Amino acid sequence: MGVRLSLKRKAEPGAAVPAFRDIFETQFSYVWNVLKRLGVAERDLEDLCQQVFLQVHGQLHTFDGRRPLRPWLFSFAYHAASNYRALARHRVELSIVAPEQADAAPGADEQLITRQELELVELALTRVALERRAVLLLHEVEGYSIPEVAETLGIPLNTAYSRLRLARQEYELAVRKLRAQRGES
Repeated sequence: MGVRLSLKRKAEPGAAVPAFRDIFETQFSYVWNVLKRLGVAERDLEDLCQQVFLQVHGQLHTFDGRRPLRPWLFSFAYHAASNYRALARHRVELSIVAPEQADAAPGADEQLITRQELELVELALTRVALERRAVLLLHEVEGYSIPEVAETLGIPLNTAYSRLRLARQEYELAVRKLRAQRGES
């Protein structure tokens, strides 16, 4: 997972807590994507995203403006996704595969390959246990250090390193299996 996003913003020491409206307007798509990566079904993303922001609103007074905002938001999304997946109605996964739709955009070959790779990544991520997936996403995609990940998720540092190692193994195994199923090498 060599994809690194340069979206990590550290607040300046003594920085003021941003207004809720600003957080909502600038970070909604981030929270939406985090929830999606953590396995929330498309049909439930809007409701769960609103739940996350209701919790953020209620806890905004606890946010330390000197700390980065996104890991703080990630922890809310992680806990919401974890609770969501614990519900009995979400324990059974449907194995219905949606039919592929033709892409009429120019450069269809490249877009198809990119879309297939993205689908492979997303599907492989769903095969990584949620608590390990959270560590993998925060570290590999969001670019946070493991000590920052451990603090964000409220887990011991060694546990974070262990979860990252196991997540990488699960992810790589899932990618290999999915590629084999597709007939790729």
